[in-house]
Amino acid sequence: MDNAVGLAGRLLAAARVAQASEADHDVHAYWALVREAATGESGETALRCGVGLLASAEVLAREVGCDLVGHAASGHETLRGEAATALIALAEVETEACVLRSLVSGLGSAQDRRAVPVLVGLSGHEDADLRRQVALQISTVNSGLPDGPDVRALIRLTRDQDPEVRNWAAFTLGFQLELDTTAIRDALWKCTTDEDGEVREEGARGLARRHDPRAVPLIAQLLDSDDGSQIFTLDAAEILGVPELLPALATYEFHAPETDRAIAACDPVRRARTEDDAWAVVVELERLRPDIGAALSSPRYESVHRMQVTHRATVDASYDAASLLTRADGDPVRAAQLVVADLTASAGIGLRADGPSAASG
Repeated sequence: MDNAVGLAGRLLAAARVAQASEADHDVHAYWALVREAATGESGETALRCGVGLLASAEVLAREVGCDLVGHAASGHETLRGEAATALIALAEVETEACVLRSLVSGLGSAQDRRAVPVLVGLSGHEDADLRRQVALQISTVNSGLPDGPDVRALIRLTRDQDPEVRNWAAFTLGFQLELDTTAIRDALWKCTTDEDGEVREEGARGLARRHDPRAVPLIAQLLDSDDGSQIFTLDAAEILGVPELLPALATYEFHAPETDRAIAACDPVRRARTEDDAWAVVVELERLRPDIGAALSSPRYESVHRMQVTHRATVDASYDAASLLTRADGDPVRAAQLVVADLTASAGIGLRADGPSAASG
């Protein structure tokens, strides 16, 4: 394993080659080296190296330092606090947009709420790529407050002059953040009239996830138009699950499996059958293995009935009930048997009627 000085030399050499050539293989080689360094052992050497580079007078070295610190934080949760501290300190003095883009990405990996003021401050930067990066990283670094400064910054970015910034801001605000206020809905509603098709779809999907009734005609219109070929429009229809969307779905010709799932969610008869079958899986699981706990939920912001399964000898598991039933050819008994097989296999235990046992061989 390199020491920090040796690692810095290799990374800077690779970064200079990538910057000079801009060839894909050179860029990929640089990022492969960053990932290799950051995920090795404890990540301490990578972090030390990255922090050292942050103090360099060379712009490229500081950019590499941000990349390395961010990847060290991503691969090692115990290093995230220190990584965030270093990046936040650099943000106070850094002026180069390329470095700030890497810095913001690193803060997203560190997932530290102390970075929220940094992201908010950079949301008004003149560099569009940096504003786009801010919009993206607020999905992992946010205050959690429905009217927090980060949410207000995202709302402003949904009206940005750059369509890619608006697109990522609408995606983060509507899809990534599970927050619901009048201001958020108003911003998403304005997105549905954007000149950019992807921004319109993100606005409609964001409203659908909040079960805003205004989303119903919007989703139907998207499905009937050339703009309606994106899978997340079908996801929005599935979340809404209303019969009013059935005519548009019946004539939709793309993404057959996803379309059928949306139809099943919007058709009251099929939806009720899925819910009954999902409950039958829970009942059968309890009969097969009383030591396995299972519960059904229908998260507000998701398009699925979620089955949570717990067992003392395994990690908790989560299933999309409809997908599980499809895997079992629609048979609840078979679906329950598949869950038992999954859990026992992951724990290395044998399947016995009287409970788990240590696997042999």
